[in-house]
Amino acid sequence: MPSPSFSRRGLLKIAAASALAGTAATALPRVAMADQRVLGTVIDYAAGVPSAQAVKNAGHIGAVRYVSARRPGAEWMIGKPVTATETADFAANGLAVASVYQFGKNETADWKQGAAGAAVHAPQAITFHVAAGGPTGVPVYVAIDDNPSREQYDSLIKPYLQAFGIALEKAGLKLGIYGNYNVINWAISDGIGAYFWQHNWGSNGKIHPHAHLHQIRIDKDKVAGIGVDINNVYREDWGQWTPGKAAHTTAPSTPATSTPAASTTQPKQSTPVAVSPNPGQFPDITVNGSSISGEQISQGVKIAQQISSTLN
Repeated sequence: MPSPSFSRRGLLKIAAASALAGTAATALPRVAMADQRVLGTVIDYAAGVPSAQAVKNAGHIGAVRYVSARRPGAEWMIGKPVTATETADFAANGLAVASVYQFGKNETADWKQGAAGAAVHAPQAITFHVAAGGPTGVPVYVAIDDNPSREQYDSLIKPYLQAFGIALEKAGLKLGIYGNYNVINWAISDGIGAYFWQHNWGSNGKIHPHAHLHQIRIDKDKVAGIGVDINNVYREDWGQWTPGKAAHTTAPSTPATSTPAASTTQPKQSTPVAVSPNPGQFPDITVNGSSISGEQISQGVKIAQQISSTLN
């Protein structure tokens, strides 16, 4: 994993370029669901881990898996986080995986911390992605599992995604966004994100023409007795990866050309992130059978420190 490097001057240059790009953005066309060609289906799940063979037998081509820990009170989410054992099983059965990060939900939603929240959540996403065998060059979908207002997007979600995108880029990864039609449309207009996974809440029956994935059904299906959500795949490159293999070289079909810098002004509701200035040597840990080295954890903390310093 490349060593992260942040500078205030560099961030300001990127911010200026992003502002210019934003002024040239145009409204994107809206199309009905029927206009999208479905290439296959993938599932997402948290209540358990079905075998790759069961997923394949159910007719799916892969899964989007959590690179995040279980939040307090959600101990039933025994399928979080994804592990190297699971991704190896998928690879052995010709299936692929994409990564998604979501820790909190509703009143504890990750994005409600604004840009400062990325200093907490981005290092965790990177750490779990790498521990599960995830390569560089692929996206981590960052979840906006809500139907937010435009004011919430502008003041909290936008800076959260921008800061998260910076951290992912420094780790050799790309920013994907899980959100409804409006969130995807606003983000693309702001030049944020390279991959897009749409959910239906607040989308009013529309599907965004730049969506790579679309979550069409939740809490109604099971694979090997485990509850799963069903997603249509609209792009050959939907952000998928296989452990031990390099990322896809084809560019994603999206107007977003770069990841802009986080705003230099913190949202009013954001809170500072306290990170130890001397993390030292972290011990290796094991989560659900997947090993995470102390070096990986230390790298995540370094990223968190540098994001935090850009917000002060």
